[in-house]
Amino acid sequence: HQLLGGAVRDRVRLYWSHCASWQVLRPEHYGPPVRNLDDVAALGALVRGQGFGALKTNVILFEGDAPTMYGPGFARPFKPDLNMDRATLRQLRAHLEAFRAGAGPDMDLLLDLNFNAKPAGFNAVLKEIGDLDMFWIEIDCDSSDALSDIRAHSPFPIASCETFIGLRRFLPFFAARAMDVAIIDGVWNGMWQSMKIAAAAEAHEMNVAPHNFYGHLATMMNAHFSAAVPNPPKQ
Repeated sequence: HQLLGGAVRDRVRLYWSHCASWQVLRPEHYGPPVRNLDDVAALGALVRGQGFGALKTNVILFEGDAPTMYGPGFARPFKPDLNMDRATLRQLRAHLEAFRAGAGPDMDLLLDLNFNAKPAGFNAVLKEIGDLDMFWIEIDCDSSDALSDIRAHSPFPIASCETFIGLRRFLPFFAARAMDVAIIDGVWNGMWQSMKIAAAAEAHEMNVAPHNFYGHLATMMNAHFSAAVPNPPKQ
């Protein structure tokens, strides 16, 4: 952080990422097992018991013999129309309600929707869960205008841009006020470029968060980045 201009805070808030998602997608590597909504509630209680104040999850479908992680944006399943049907929306709501029941009223819940819908589908999700208390909804979208329209209809903060490389890629989204939190991948962009992106976000009165996905080295890089930027999400 000294190389990045010095720390402006000595504490960095964490959330448990891909909570339930990796247990469903890679059960041979991640535990405890998640087989049903009762297991989701138990996992929420575990997250709270380990001292986390926030968790992020994805769309999980509990149907058939085993749950599945819903990801048509990654061809899981292959649905190129990228629409959200009513059954998927109902299951998503039940999944989030189970987490809330287990984690308690003080846990911040984050939802990552990735590239898994078109704008109409994202808006359908926001309508379905609009009365729930969410910290942010994470959406990947290549159109700044489309994402700006989604944000205008969202009751929750919108986070985006984790796949972008270079300041130029972010600028149209800053100008369009397309999100509340710009997610910056410091591994792909490099820390110097990431600090420039964070400074541009601050100039647009926008918060930033690191995309921390890869391992322990990336965690330490992002911890120092988070210590040095002036505009993280609410602490």
